[in-house]
Amino acid sequence: MTRNWRALVAYDGTRYRGFQVQASGSTVQGELERALAQVTGGPVRVAGAGRTDAGVHASGQVISFRLASALDGTALGRGVNALLPEDIAVSEVEPVGERFHARFSARGRAYEYRIRNAPARAPLERLRELHVPQALDDGAMSRAALRLIGRHDFAAFAAGEGGERTVRHAGLSREGTLLRFKIEADGFLRGMVRGVVGTLLWVGRGKITAERFGEILESRDRSQAGPSAAARGLCLVAVEYGEREDDGHAEGDDQDPRGEGE
Repeated sequence: MTRNWRALVAYDGTRYRGFQVQASGSTVQGELERALAQVTGGPVRVAGAGRTDAGVHASGQVISFRLASALDGTALGRGVNALLPEDIAVSEVEPVGERFHARFSARGRAYEYRIRNAPARAPLERLRELHVPQALDDGAMSRAALRLIGRHDFAAFAAGEGGERTVRHAGLSREGTLLRFKIEADGFLRGMVRGVVGTLLWVGRGKITAERFGEILESRDRSQAGPSAAARGLCLVAVEYGEREDDGHAEGDDQDPRGEGE
């Protein structure tokens, strides 16, 4: 009997061309489908909640897939992990309702961007954070980030077409020399988070004020915002689902089909 499954996926995106299968090059989706096919003996198509781009990481990616297998979730997860490369792992593999879809059932996603703000870089963390040696005014950056909350057209930060999204939380925290920017929204435009972070760095360096950051947001003009921050600092940390996780037509279906394409 064919069943619908879901799993949590974590990966270091450094050496991949993104989550989604490409015409050439290694992708996270491609590796997952290869491993699942070897375990089950037939082709398996995987859907991801967020189609992260090259160099972007995930600790809370969610996938769904259909397959006919006598294996339970524990055995299936163990078999898949044995065949995956060391920079990808699945967990919480379980059967779900027939209508559940990793992307279409999602009601929101959360991303984190890490900045190492110190004179010396942290070599062991170099693949998962951006090193900024100059002093940053994180207070001003925090005030600017608050302007993102609410429903806006985020075209000023998008790599492609703009569109309205609702940001539920946007904040910056400091742990010693590490700055963490976290943003939660019902959907993301392609390149949106990295565009936001690049412009927040302008605020932190004193190039623009928090007020000017708000004006850039409202302008919907990408040419007014800062350059996109490097992909390596970005991580998909969580995907939110509602009470009816099996609803394949949940709030957020109008999202950019690439999700947060970084």
